[in-house]
Amino acid sequence: MTHSELPYANSCVRLGHYDPELAVYTQGLDSLGKDCLQTPSADTAALTARFDAKVERDEKIEPKEWMPDAYRRTLVRQISQHAHSEIVGMLPEGNWITRAPTLRRKAVLIAKVQDEGGHGMYLYSAAETLGVSRDELVAQLLAGTAKYSSIFNYPTLTWADIGAIGWLVDGAAIMNQIPICRCSYGPYARAMVRICREESFHQRQGFEIMMTLARGTPAQRAMAQDALNRWWWPSVMMFGPSDAESQHTAQSMRWKIKRFTNDELRQHFIDVTAPQADFLKLTVPDPELRWDEATQHYRCGEIDWSEFHRVVKGHGPCNRERLQARRSAHEQGRWVREAASAYAEKTRARARRLEESA
Repeated sequence: MTHSELPYANSCVRLGHYDPELAVYTQGLDSLGKDCLQTPSADTAALTARFDAKVERDEKIEPKEWMPDAYRRTLVRQISQHAHSEIVGMLPEGNWITRAPTLRRKAVLIAKVQDEGGHGMYLYSAAETLGVSRDELVAQLLAGTAKYSSIFNYPTLTWADIGAIGWLVDGAAIMNQIPICRCSYGPYARAMVRICREESFHQRQGFEIMMTLARGTPAQRAMAQDALNRWWWPSVMMFGPSDAESQHTAQSMRWKIKRFTNDELRQHFIDVTAPQADFLKLTVPDPELRWDEATQHYRCGEIDWSEFHRVVKGHGPCNRERLQARRSAHEQGRWVREAASAYAEKTRARARRLEESA
């Protein structure tokens, strides 16, 4: 049986089924249930061995090649969740385009939001190579059965929040996404190369906003500190549950989809970002944060995981607002999709007639 003939519809993990590890970007890699990690039959043992050997050699798995069902399902869930996050992530920043303080700020923010829309399209296309349609993935998002990054369920109350999102949220996303450039699945890895380049621009843009505010008037500095206070812990939580709670990281790392654990990525983010806050002369809202000479890492306080799980389950400040905005936009754009489909069919029909008359 070829890979394309495998019955995707019979997946034992339904895309979008709630799992607290599916909140953000790469944490969906830990979501496989035990019933999905089946021992291969004698008929597929050779194919599995060949697949494992290729992954071990750091060679890319391509769409037409055979791959285990669980590997495919993990990728579909991961890539689609990533795509949804990029699309929903346009909303909190798009809300500030008309209110950005200068024309330059408006132009830069428009460019960033456009980038995020493009990232979503790259990722939906990558997911389609695994045998799932974009329409199906979007329908799951609109129905509320597919998850996206929990970070986008927080409100952007001031202009400083746009800076905090770029600096902290995009900074955390880069920590997650750069290793995906070496993901074992070729289409996903290649899409991430361009996405990471653009995300690095977004992170610099956010830091520049925060630096401008931190060096401004007392009111502007207070605004920057307030944004850091509100966005620090949600950004730290972006990396998913602690490794002690993550049951399937080992399998994802054996497949070389995931290269680092949640806690490793979180620690790297804190180590890089805490000195940046010091440079801005802003205070990280963690009284226990301190540099440990022995480990050469920052130590930090306990994360409030109850908040993390509450937001992932749909009870964050803006969960309903974000989903309703996506549903409204989808419905308002229906006529465009229908017109495009009708035009495409008309073009195909004209081409058929010309071919028949030739």
